[in-house]
Amino acid sequence: MYLGRVLGRAVCTIKDPLLEGLKLIVVTRIDSNGAPRGKPFIACDSIGAGNGETVFLCGGGEAAFPFVKKRPPSDATILAIVDKIEG
Repeated sequence: MYLGRVLGRAVCTIKDPLLEGLKLIVVTRIDSNGAPRGKPFIACDSIGAGNGETVFLCGGGEAAFPFVKKRPPSDATILAIVDKIEG
């Protein structure tokens, strides 16, 4: 699990049927100070995150768990919108 920042939305007209109806978000991973780490990537959104928000993500096989009816082929899923980071 890790932190990220939403950069935008990805729109795909042709995709795997298990991704139908899911919002795809462009995210960059960040450290606890909000500094970007690595290249942007696409994540499935399970909660309705918007541009510029700090989010909490999970990766790997667990990324499909929030979706009960179908398990999409995803390596990253947004689980929460972060209100505040205390350190």
